[in-house]
Amino acid sequence: MIVTKARDALVAARRGSVLSGSGIVVSLTLFVWTVVSIALIPIGVGVLTTPHVLTLVRAHANRRRVWAKEWAGVTIPVPYRPLPRDVRSGVTGMVERCGLLLKDPATWRDLQWMFTDMTAGFLIALLAPVLPLYFVYGIVLAAGVWEPIDRAGGGEWYTFLHITSQSTANLAVALGAAYALLGVLVNPALIRAHFKLAALSLAPTREQELALRVERLTETRHDAVDSSAAELRRIERDLHDGAQARLVAVGMSLGTVEALIEKDPAQAKALLAKARESSAEALTELRDLVRGIHPPVLAERGLGDAVRALALRLPLPVEVDVELPAGRAEAPVESAAYFAVSELLTNAVKHAEADRVWVDLSYGSGALRISVTDNGRGGARVGGGSGLSGLERRLGTFDGVLAVSSPVGGPTMVTMEIPCALS
Repeated sequence: MIVTKARDALVAARRGSVLSGSGIVVSLTLFVWTVVSIALIPIGVGVLTTPHVLTLVRAHANRRRVWAKEWAGVTIPVPYRPLPRDVRSGVTGMVERCGLLLKDPATWRDLQWMFTDMTAGFLIALLAPVLPLYFVYGIVLAAGVWEPIDRAGGGEWYTFLHITSQSTANLAVALGAAYALLGVLVNPALIRAHFKLAALSLAPTREQELALRVERLTETRHDAVDSSAAELRRIERDLHDGAQARLVAVGMSLGTVEALIEKDPAQAKALLAKARESSAEALTELRDLVRGIHPPVLAERGLGDAVRALALRLPLPVEVDVELPAGRAEAPVESAAYFAVSELLTNAVKHAEADRVWVDLSYGSGALRISVTDNGRGGARVGGGSGLSGLERRLGTFDGVLAVSSPVGGPTMVTMEIPCALS
């Protein structure tokens, strides 16, 4: 227990060193650059430099958000307004981009955060490494370093102790040990306090949350409409090119059979056999089409069994772990989750060159969680019109989120979370 606390305190001390250094160097530098760049806007220079500087500021703030989650479990949402996709290039585009960035309230909150980060945030983070290091300094003084300092008239003070003799230097060791013990107790809390302070500026305000929510709902509504229209076109095309064409052929064959059944019974029999084959193929295509709209196994047995059935049809081993309660989510949510898993499994077979896949389904805290992991070559990413981008947009219709971890060489893990209630 004590060893674990000491280790956590040392880890927090190292992180405090990184945070304090980042605050006094990176935050201070970017703060000065931003202020100077904005001040130069009236003469035209700042219009060209401000977008680049603010891009660096946002990257710095986002890195701090990542550290907050990884180091202290503090979640700081990203409040930035998305830039329009049709922003022009060149000088005109830079002017437009500069205006959009300066109109975003999150830009000014980033400035507020950087000022806090290089002052109060710096001091809070610095305490974490100072507490154990001050103990080391007390030991150095007691080892005899106090004497040359005292002879030189330095009048060394160890906080409130005036070090003028070996006995006072030994007291410094005892006081330093107390500081080190205090560090063991409070260092992790100091790091968490640092990130809580950062969240006061970096997290979106209530108004920003509502504005971002409206923008996201608008975007996901358009995506849902586009997706539904594309799905309807796909169904229409499949019916026209597949089952409908085969049923027309069956009808024509039966008409020919009527004309030949008395004149040429053998030929009529052959045409009937061909018509039977066409009708069987049309039935298979209709079943596949229905399965592509809403698989019967999903409607009848639920998401867990539907994913297991999906895994059985793949040409590689798939381990499915389902930990779902007795209730079921709404049909649209189950359908979205099912087809998301289906697409990810298809990607693992076609693109990742994997030879094993793991699928985990669970429910907790009001959300359906799904992770699909493969041991393929990796390198998957969201963006650039990839299938993962489309998948992320479709999940966004349900306020779902998608996270991808796919280093080159693998493995690839795609995690999805869809808020929903079970009935």
